[in-house]
Amino acid sequence: MLAESAFKSGNLCVVGNLNRDLKTAPMPSGNFLLRDGETSVAGISETIGGGGANSACAAAAIGAKVAFLGKVGADSLGKILEQTLRRHGITTHLAKDKFHPTGTSINLAYATGHRHFVSSLPNNRALAFKDLNLSILPRYRHLLRSDVWFSEPMLFGGNEKLFRAARKAGLTISLDLNWDPEWNCASAKSIRKRKQAVRALLPLVDLAHGNASELNEFADSPDLKTTLKRLEKWGVRGVVLHLGKKGAGYFQRGKVVTEPPAPVKRHVNVTGTGDVLSVCMMLLHHHSDVPVADKLRLANKVVAQFIESKRQFIPSLQ
Repeated sequence: MLAESAFKSGNLCVVGNLNRDLKTAPMPSGNFLLRDGETSVAGISETIGGGGANSACAAAAIGAKVAFLGKVGADSLGKILEQTLRRHGITTHLAKDKFHPTGTSINLAYATGHRHFVSSLPNNRALAFKDLNLSILPRYRHLLRSDVWFSEPMLFGGNEKLFRAARKAGLTISLDLNWDPEWNCASAKSIRKRKQAVRALLPLVDLAHGNASELNEFADSPDLKTTLKRLEKWGVRGVVLHLGKKGAGYFQRGKVVTEPPAPVKRHVNVTGTGDVLSVCMMLLHHHSDVPVADKLRLANKVVAQFIESKRQFIPSLQ
């Protein structure tokens, strides 16, 4: 059986968002949240935030060598976030921006398992290719580009330069196809342009990551089967599937391998599970001799431990 010691042979360079997260304990959802009033919850926590930062923390926590590249404001919150990453074993290379402050995301967690983010992320939106210290790439095996939608300088040109530099340095590449905040409010023309910019990157991508809703929306597809065919046609080599209550999956060469979730007795962490799953699969990617089902099974085990709060992957700022 594949053991967790396999993670320690992996290493990861992450490019993505870094901000503060304010997270509510799970609460009932409903239209009352849109009206004047107040809703009490069991607790509110302040943690590291950003898909990229969360992924970097999870990878370091299970034993991998990790670097994080991104941008923060030249402010006290940026210093706290950088110190927190370093304290948890992550090598940081952060641009400091005196014009764009470090951002915050409010994470509303619902008892249904769904969630909604209310965010202000000036530092992450300002990230540009020139902010990235690419001299470190040869020290790593795998690159994760997380939070791909937030920075327009990266979306329209910067990501391609980053991926080509990573390829030249010998890295394999992961791309997190998470939800684009613009899908809720931008014009159809703008959304189409943004999707096309990311689709053009897929021939450079070894692993795409996402849940069915995100992937279907990205592919303008009615169902996951059609989505996977389109992703493969557009050039991606493999897809890690976040299947929620159905567990996890992996798509490659027209075939999907799935594994049911590991048993969970108590749901404590309801957000970030997809990031944990994807990190596990990235760190195991170079183990080409290991069956995909074994990798998914180990990843699901780690995710279950995270859900039950038996393992703490996302550092508190308090």
